[in-house]
Amino acid sequence: MAYRFLSSRIVPSSNRLSRRFIFIFTVTLSFMYLCYSILFCSGTIMPNQRLEEHRCVHLKNIGSKKLLQKSHYCTLSTKARVISEERRAVGLLSNLTGNQSKQNTQARNLDTVDHKQINNTNSPKYGNKKLPNALIVGVKKGGTRAVLEFIRIHPDVRALGTEPHFFDRNYDKGLDWYRGLMPRTLDSQITMEKTPSYFVTREAPRRISNMSHETKLIVVVRNPITRAISDYTQTLSKNPDIPSFEELAFKNKSVGIVDTSWNAIRIGMYILHLENWLQFFRLSQIHFVSGERLITDPAGELGRVQDFLGLKRIITDKHFYFNRTKGFPCLKKPESSSQPRCLGKSKGRTHVQIDQEVIEQLREFYRPFNEKFYEMVGHDFRWD
Repeated sequence: MAYRFLSSRIVPSSNRLSRRFIFIFTVTLSFMYLCYSILFCSGTIMPNQRLEEHRCVHLKNIGSKKLLQKSHYCTLSTKARVISEERRAVGLLSNLTGNQSKQNTQARNLDTVDHKQINNTNSPKYGNKKLPNALIVGVKKGGTRAVLEFIRIHPDVRALGTEPHFFDRNYDKGLDWYRGLMPRTLDSQITMEKTPSYFVTREAPRRISNMSHETKLIVVVRNPITRAISDYTQTLSKNPDIPSFEELAFKNKSVGIVDTSWNAIRIGMYILHLENWLQFFRLSQIHFVSGERLITDPAGELGRVQDFLGLKRIITDKHFYFNRTKGFPCLKKPESSSQPRCLGKSKGRTHVQIDQEVIEQLREFYRPFNEKFYEMVGHDFRWD
């Protein structure tokens, strides 16, 4: 265009200057314009970066945290800022030269550099990791998983989903390691975890008390005979070659001598374990959930748990329905899901059939332990 304009306006047909000279002059002028454009762009990019950095430093000096948060540039690390500016430069230079394919290639290469760092700076983390305010400490096969899953739908509860086994197996790793496992919580929220084996671990009460004297404890108890059968059924599903329930439960079945060294039997001697806990905690710090009523009246049991934790009663009847296939209550379908929330396949498993005579012998064995337990906690669970 420039060539044709100059040819028609400046140079008449009779001009002595050759058209070749005009062509060279036009190309040279175009090249100079392109160089000037590139230098101008690089000059505007760097001052912008320096201006942003200066503004960040200035805002830091005046201590205005809110203003810093409004500037996306200030939230990036130095490396991330460089990447951001390089991306901007690639876009401007590519638009000037018209080389769109080069822009896409260079941008993709920059995306691979410290991509995680940039994502992390843009992802806010709310709350802090704190040591638990409350623990579900027992008992195995009593219904602890159900209590955890039900109570964690409360907006003021954040709970660790897995069992950390800190106070029985991993205590040597220290409280910092334990705290690091916890979910982030706000000041108004309660941090919880559950490990049912704590209740029967001799050292657990002292260790938890050393962490905090004010920790609230939840114990889910169940008819010790039913609990022992459920425990055995779970073990049998993993190891089909174990001896029968009767062989493991009795030292001498003919005279009814129960083998209290078998863990499935010993766990159900609740009063023995509770006496150990009461050396370090007040009875008012321990809440006992009925495993039987948890099935027949989950809302009622969860209502009492919420009261014990000092929470508003938000979890009610409207959150539950009874799953007849599993024989267990499930949480109704939340708005964010297409299906209701039920416990895993291992929950509600059909128990091994035990001879009625064996059950009667175990009932006689557990009766004195149960009666002392009822008296201690001030509640008759009616297991006899």
